[in-house]
Amino acid sequence: MTLREQINDDVKSAMRSGDTARRDTLRLLLAGLKQREIDERKELTEADVLAIIEKMIKQRRDSISQFEQGGRQDLADKEKQELALLQTYMPQAMSDDELAAAVIAAVAEAGAQSPADMGKVMALLKPKLAGRADMSKVSAAVKAQLTK
Repeated sequence: MTLREQINDDVKSAMRSGDTARRDTLRLLLAGLKQREIDERKELTEADVLAIIEKMIKQRRDSISQFEQGGRQDLADKEKQELALLQTYMPQAMSDDELAAAVIAAVAEAGAQSPADMGKVMALLKPKLAGRADMSKVSAAVKAQLTK
């Protein structure tokens, strides 16, 4: 079963159970998937679906911090619920040790010597780590590795 089929099934089960918050979040996700398909005029791959979910997770995190700064805890709580639901569709996150090993391997593979080579290393890592690691953490790890 593909990730998209799983999301469709989960929308149906949320509708049957009357879980409106879950239903609405999943419908928003499906709308995002459909919009991307229409914009690009192609069938989405699993990697594309994960990228969209990852983008929505990042949006939720940004919203949570802004709502909390603005004193709107009710809206922050709603975003936290959506964030938790979206994270269930992401693959198992990499541990810090796995991330460090992947960064070291990519630096060696790219033959990177200095921070100027960071783009080469990130280009190798991005497809491998998509959905499994926060790219800002990956970027920081690459930068730390290249400045040693």
